[in-house]
Amino acid sequence: MTKEFAVPPVVFPAGGNPPAGNLQQRRVPTAPFQPQRPPTSGIPFMSFDIGPATTTAGSTIYGGPIGGGGGPSGSANFDDEEPLLDELGIHPEQIWKKTKSILNPFRVNPAVHKDSDLSGPIILYLSLCLFQLLAGKIQFGVILGWIVVSSMFLYVVFNMLAGRNGKLNLHTCTSVVGYCMLPLVILSAASLFLPQASVVRFVIAGVFVLWATRASTALMVALAEGEEEHRGLVAYGCFLIYTLFSLLVIF
Repeated sequence: MTKEFAVPPVVFPAGGNPPAGNLQQRRVPTAPFQPQRPPTSGIPFMSFDIGPATTTAGSTIYGGPIGGGGGPSGSANFDDEEPLLDELGIHPEQIWKKTKSILNPFRVNPAVHKDSDLSGPIILYLSLCLFQLLAGKIQFGVILGWIVVSSMFLYVVFNMLAGRNGKLNLHTCTSVVGYCMLPLVILSAASLFLPQASVVRFVIAGVFVLWATRASTALMVALAEGEEEHRGLVAYGCFLIYTLFSLLVIF
């Protein structure tokens, strides 16, 4: 048995289209919200306007271009600044003079070594480590540790011998030990072309050790002012130090 449902009749207008009043009005798209920039704003990168930002306001804020174009009061004159190497305490001419004074062990000039520094010894230390690295030996820490211990050893021994009259400080000892490493640096460079475990290698190493020992002893005694009586003991200590460094190069 089927059940019948009452369906109301659908009545269309005569024109066949729904009345215009029932159409939903379309909204006209509006521009997104843009906050207005204050008229006194001088920050160009905060501009909300599309387009290139002006630089006139920025130049008035920061005092003009970099380098001192905004006036004599706010300008920075870099011509009066000291060179960077001088501010760091690195003087290439002084390092070169001290290095040249070591080249002749019989005529060492102690006057240029009175103003001690560590820039030259660091350069010689890195050079020695580089040549050892080319020989297949990574000894950066070993060489640096031996230089520090050797400087402290000479400082303690020399001041114990001199007593209260000792005028040699640790900084000067480190500078002298470092600059007198120049013969060992040359030996390390020359050992790259010498045969391993040969008599020539040992003879050349002995000559360079005596060179470094004589130069360091002359500088130590001259900088201490009047310690000629301890020259032999100081020479013995320097000989032991540079012999150890030469063993690193030979073996």
